[in-house]
Amino acid sequence: MRRRPLAALLLAALLLATAVLGACGSPAADADPPADGVVRVASYDFPENQTLAEVYAEAVRRAGFEVAVQHGIGTREVVFPALEQGVVDLVVDYLGTASEFLEAGAGTASHDPAVLRDRLAAAVAPRGLTVLAPAEAEDQNGFVVLTDTAARHGVTTLSGLAAIAPRLVFGGPPECSERRFCLPGLREVYGIEFGEVRSMPSRAATAEALLTGQVDVGMLETTDARLTDASLHLLRDDRALQPRENVVPLVRTEVAAEGGEPLRAALDAVSAQLTTIDLIRLNRFVAVDGLTPAEAAARWWDGR
Repeated sequence: MRRRPLAALLLAALLLATAVLGACGSPAADADPPADGVVRVASYDFPENQTLAEVYAEAVRRAGFEVAVQHGIGTREVVFPALEQGVVDLVVDYLGTASEFLEAGAGTASHDPAVLRDRLAAAVAPRGLTVLAPAEAEDQNGFVVLTDTAARHGVTTLSGLAAIAPRLVFGGPPECSERRFCLPGLREVYGIEFGEVRSMPSRAATAEALLTGQVDVGMLETTDARLTDASLHLLRDDRALQPRENVVPLVRTEVAAEGGEPLRAALDAVSAQLTTIDLIRLNRFVAVDGLTPAEAAARWWDGR
């Protein structure tokens, strides 16, 4: 898939990030810097990442730092340049997608998280960013149908979906049409072309659209708590389109240096404990139990 030149993308994204952050009362790139010791944690625009931001932010607080959390700022095109330009200090990302964002093909260069982490670290170091230790916890893009649909068509894998896809309606996030590991990858790796594609405002809306028959196939993360519903079936990625997506904190190098070992140790300690089962539980706290991301994070910390 061809991308716009990275410099133009970063410039446009930074302008948007500045506008969004400024609109919600957060510091813009040309604003006065925050008080010494304040670590600004930002999240992407979906609940799991917002919850992860709260989990890691609490670790930073416990290490003695003041923290400001800014939620739902946008997609990677917005948040990443905001991090690079010093609008925010810390983002919890996912190895494969973060790597792919910077360089086409980098996300699938290895299936070893340690190798991916080292490659990502080398790529972002010149941008003033540091990649910390990845967690065991992993969340990939998943493609879901109703269990009845899977049974009726005898489809359990993505490769089996290709033959019937032209008769189906797909629902996913707006950026799915441009993401290597979403619609472009489905076309390239599986030959999947849907009859219709609908943009969904949230993962909850996608799940609801599946259950009510508005879409036939939906993109949900593999750690989505709604997948415990027996009426939903996660199709197997049998040709390994998805990369390794271990959770990994990215922090501005300047902030990492100022925070020193206490900051790094606090963040690494969370990554050392965080499992994929934890991600599913955290998502369930929000999607099923109705907790806020901060409340879900607090419950996770209470169980440590």
